Amino acid sequence: MQPLIGRRAFLSLSAAVAAAAALYPGWGRAGDVDVIRFGLTPVLLTSDLDLLDLLKSYLEKATGRAVQLVTRRTYEEISALLISSQLNGAWICSPPFLTYRTQLELLAVPLWNGKPLYRSYLIADASRAAMSIDDLAGDIHAFSDPNSNSGFVATAAELAAKGLKPERFFRQIFFTYGHENVVRAVASGLAQSGSVDGYVYEVLKEVEPALTQATRVVRASPWFGFPPIAGPLAAVGTENRDRLRHALLTAHQDELGRQLLRMLRLDAFADEPDSVFDSVAANMALIRKLA
Repeated sequence: MQPLIGRRAFLSLSAAVAAAAALYPGWGRAGDVDVIRFGLTPVLLTSDLDLLDLLKSYLEKATGRAVQLVTRRTYEEISALLISSQLNGAWICSPPFLTYRTQLELLAVPLWNGKPLYRSYLIADASRAAMSIDDLAGDIHAFSDPNSNSGFVATAAELAAKGLKPERFFRQIFFTYGHENVVRAVASGLAQSGSVDGYVYEVLKEVEPALTQATRVVRASPWFGFPPIAGPLAAVGTENRDRLRHALLTAHQDELGRQLLRMLRLDAFADEPDSVFDSVAANMALIRKLA
C-alpha cells in the first residue's frame, strides 16, 4: 500500500481488511467490553519487553479492562485491523491516519519535549561528510515503511519538490519495516543512508549509544505532527473507546502512567486537532502530484 490513496492502495487495504477478519474471527468488534486491543507499529521500540509490560499494566489499571497488545510488521496491517474494528486503538503514523481519516478517529497525540511535534532525520555513516540530501544521490537508501511520514514521506516530498522520485534519485531503496532497523542498516553498512524517525533516533541515542554513534544526522526535517494514536470511527460512543482515550489523556496524572511516559521519553498524551498534521498532508499532496 502506498502512502497516498489510490485504486491500488484501496484494493490492497480491502484485501488486508478481509484477511484480518478471516484470520481473527473470534475477535470482537471495538465496542465489546471484555478486552481492549491496542495495536503497535514500528513507531515504538517493540523489542523492549519491559516497556511493553509497563504499557499493558498501565492501560489495564487505567481502563479497568484486560488489555491485549497487538504488534504487526507494517502500518498497512495495523490500519486494516483498525478500520475493520479489530482494534480499539493503535499507535500509527500520520499518513495512514490522513489517508483513512473518514474511517479513523484521533484519540491522542503524544507530547515530546512539550510539543506534539517531531522530525524526520536523514542519517549516514558517522565518517561521511554529507551535509544535505543532495550529497546522498546514488546511495543505497533505507526507508522504514512506505506509510511512514518520517521513514518515507518526508524524504520523498523533499525530492518531489525537486521533481525527483526516490527510486530515481537513489541507486537502490529498500524498506526495513522498523525505524531501529533503518539505523542498524546504516550503521552496519547495509545501506549508505537512511530516513528515520527523529524521536526514535534520539531515544536510541540514550538506550543504545554504540549503535547511533556509528551514524550521523545529515539533515533534520521541519517539524511535523507526532505519530498519533487512532481508533476506528465506528467505535465512537462505546465504553472501551472512552476508557482507552481517558487512560491516554490522563497518563501524566497517574504514577504508573508517569513511569510509562518516562520510559517513552514523552511528557503526556494530548488532545490535539487534526490540523497538527497539515504539513504532512501537504507533503502527501506534493508526492501525489509528481506520481
